[in-house]
Amino acid sequence: PLPGMKLFQAGSTHAWLGGQPPLDLIVTLDDATSDVYSMFLVEEEGTASSFRGLHETITGKGLFSSLYTDRGGHYFVTPKAGGEVDRDNLTQVGRALSELGIEHIPSYSPEGRGRMERLFGTLQQRLPQVLRVKQITTIETANRFLASPYIGEHNARFAVPAAEAGDAFVPFLGDLADILCSKHERVVGNDNCVRFEGRVLQIPEQRHRRHFVKVTVLLHHYRDGSLAIFHGPRRLADYSADGELITREAPKRTAA
Repeated sequence: PLPGMKLFQAGSTHAWLGGQPPLDLIVTLDDATSDVYSMFLVEEEGTASSFRGLHETITGKGLFSSLYTDRGGHYFVTPKAGGEVDRDNLTQVGRALSELGIEHIPSYSPEGRGRMERLFGTLQQRLPQVLRVKQITTIETANRFLASPYIGEHNARFAVPAAEAGDAFVPFLGDLADILCSKHERVVGNDNCVRFEGRVLQIPEQRHRRHFVKVTVLLHHYRDGSLAIFHGPRRLADYSADGELITREAPKRTAA
């Protein structure tokens, strides 16, 4: 297969930083070459870490054809434990992949997971020692080191040439942040506010409309915690992670 045809994404819980509680290492890997495109530590694997891995991969390489993952709850809805995934009921990650045109392949067999398990076995033997020698003790410092130089050094040692020349990556054109985010429908209250996870988000008056009471809007929750409210294609407002309205300066007019 060509690079970019099928990628794997998975997490491994391990004591990556010596003497500290276990963390999750999230890796996105190419099936054709074993090249790692994204690798970072988080306290807990989930939707946000999946989005981060996808963002780093797509911005670095481009769009790819398919993503192979386990059936964890942030990847798939599985009505019956150990059973088939629900293809009609998408998670936030599944919805984002659908918007990007990337096929999402669920793992049903131990053989399918073997590639990532072997990789994590290698990393568990090597990476904690490397981080200890480098005296790296925080997630932030570790992730800077993993991004550069560690991924490059790992790929130079363990990646293999593709069987065929070329690749299947396609350049991405558009706003990736507004795809790789959580999206939630909300009905605007009588006070012209949207409520989300304890925050009360006041919609400012728009030039084309004074209020949106009883209107269904779409709330985007971004990886950094910030939020935005949309009505159709129109972006009504942006908010900080704590729900404060972010005021945008009007563009300055230039003299004719």
